[in-house]
Amino acid sequence: MNAPSRPVRRPLPQRLIDTLAAGFGTRFTTAEAVRAHHGHDESHFPDALPDAVVFPHGTEEVAAIVAACREHGVPVIPYGVGSSLEGHILAIHGGVSVDFSEMNKVLAVHTEDMDAVVQPGVTRKQLNAELRGTGLFFPLDPGADASLGGMAATRASGTNAVRYGTMRENVLGLTAVLADGRVIRSGGRARKSSSGYDLTRLLVGSEGTLGLITELIVRLHPLPEALSAATCTFPDVDAAVRTVIQTIQLGVPVARIELLDALTVTAINRYSKTTLREAPMLFFEFHGSPAGVEEQAATVQDIAREHGGLDFEWATRPEERSRLWQARHDTYFACLNLKPGCRGVTTDVCVPISRLAEAIAGTREDIAASGLVAPIVGHVGDGNFHTVILVNPDDEAEIERAEALNRRIVERALALDGTCTGEHGIGIGKQDFLLAEHGAAAVDAMRLIKRALDPDNLLNPGKVVPGF
Repeated sequence: MNAPSRPVRRPLPQRLIDTLAAGFGTRFTTAEAVRAHHGHDESHFPDALPDAVVFPHGTEEVAAIVAACREHGVPVIPYGVGSSLEGHILAIHGGVSVDFSEMNKVLAVHTEDMDAVVQPGVTRKQLNAELRGTGLFFPLDPGADASLGGMAATRASGTNAVRYGTMRENVLGLTAVLADGRVIRSGGRARKSSSGYDLTRLLVGSEGTLGLITELIVRLHPLPEALSAATCTFPDVDAAVRTVIQTIQLGVPVARIELLDALTVTAINRYSKTTLREAPMLFFEFHGSPAGVEEQAATVQDIAREHGGLDFEWATRPEERSRLWQARHDTYFACLNLKPGCRGVTTDVCVPISRLAEAIAGTREDIAASGLVAPIVGHVGDGNFHTVILVNPDDEAEIERAEALNRRIVERALALDGTCTGEHGIGIGKQDFLLAEHGAAAVDAMRLIKRALDPDNLLNPGKVVPGF
């Protein structure tokens, strides 16, 4: 997962600077402080600053930016809120960062059809605030208040995916600007279609390498009549994981099941000032009718007790649930706080639910053998878990050990019919794993698609497909 070597960067052509400055005024800048902000994400990879940043307001302006950059052979890097974990927004070839934060309008909400049309800079919290009073919500929750455009680009999911799916299932259609400046629209508000190639699914998860998403049609869901959240501690991680497996296999429609090992709980208590018992723990949330939620909770409690689960503690009031899930969402930063000054090498494997216990047990053995500090946390209801391997960014030997640990975790996941990334994407760090997971023929097919849509390799170059 080493980042590729950085190519020699050319300065921006003055004609391009003049064109963008004339077209966007103060919304175009080459100021170093702004560039530095746009050349840093939450990954452990070194910062890579763009040469300029521009803030468009609509699809036509994005098309104009892309067309101008193409004329001068300059890369274009889409930017949401900078919360990516695989170097997606790093300008490793230089170029112009297109910041979508000012394209943040909810364009339409169709309550009867349960969908919304949004610009890519809209964040999930912003959309849910807009939906207040409609009886609907957008459930995908990756933790960070990410932009919906960024979530679509990385095919994100998060804590609610076990019930509501990922961005793949929740994006009905989109508008995108291609590498030559042309605008395409794919999908639509109809709930099904067999009309031509599914360009929506092609662009969702393409990480800005095939087109820049400028508008999204997203699926909304009814707010559940009743919600209840709980925590439960276990004697060991294996007991917690087996509780998850049995819950899913019995078809309990739980909304969220999150695993935290004891070290993660310790980190949360220190960072979020909580008083959780410092033992392996599951966070649950149940959605549905009052009777349905009660039945789900009773079933899960019985399963947990069979595996030694203790201290089932409930958070039924909204403020209690919010505090509980905010603590879970702050896990990444809580883990970083265990080793001040460190960076986190995050792993993101996902395996079939029946192989989850084997994958996590092997990972724990690998961590112990490595001597590294690496808390485990995961959206285990869909077989997805993470380790946050804490490293000194100035210690090359420690980074190499962390990368070796990550490789072992991925290789085991692939051997168990899993994937190298459940939700973070490939970026610049997982390209070798893409080949190991899909094989040379499939990766060659990806290269052909990239070459057809972006022959000059100007859209977020260096990401996803090896050799681009």
